[in-house]
Amino acid sequence: MTDGTTPGTLGVGGFAELDTDRRRRTGVPEVVYGEGKTPEQTLRLLAELRRTDPRGPALATRCPPAVLDAARDAFPGEAVAADPVGRTVTVGALPPPVGDVVALTAGTTDLPVAGECRATLAALGVGVRLVADVGVAGLHRLLGHLDAIRDADAVVVAAGMDGALPSVVAGLVPAPVIGVPTSVGYGVAAGGLATAAAMLASCSPGLVVVNVDNGFGAAVHAAKIVHRVRGDR
Repeated sequence: MTDGTTPGTLGVGGFAELDTDRRRRTGVPEVVYGEGKTPEQTLRLLAELRRTDPRGPALATRCPPAVLDAARDAFPGEAVAADPVGRTVTVGALPPPVGDVVALTAGTTDLPVAGECRATLAALGVGVRLVADVGVAGLHRLLGHLDAIRDADAVVVAAGMDGALPSVVAGLVPAPVIGVPTSVGYGVAAGGLATAAAMLASCSPGLVVVNVDNGFGAAVHAAKIVHRVRGDR
């Protein structure tokens, strides 16, 4: 992921040089991290990604409202998806989806992280289903979706507060589970640190944990599982 500010690697228009070989090396293309950039920087980097790596769509995450509002006008003739909840912009047609990843959220306030995950999976050509508001405070909600979740190739679980949902899910399904602690919660939740610690301390086997609010990282991990197992990357 490019931050556009790396010293010594200035490329087009004074911006950081994009890693356009990343798709070949890793199966995952360069992605623009929009937070902290000007709208002009983000849009120009997206345009450069489309020019230099046209095999798939260009993706930007953590986009401010100005980028979301300007994206469609900035790329006339392109398929553009701008998600104000997940704060993502995708430029270019999405590849046909393969596999099946289920993205779960404990609550509605976890949807921005799940939205970033869903947009990333779609850009990487992975099928994704979103199941929201199935946190452990109302466990019957999760159990009502359990059969569908068990069929998934991988499960991404975004949760804040006590971070209990990924542990519960990992104890119920055969697929690998990726926990995403979110910065949701009062006081001692400490912006997601308590949640992350709880997930890392889980006794449920088959659970891995990414950084706080890192829906992008969770999606990439899930996509690598799907493409590797299905042998299409």
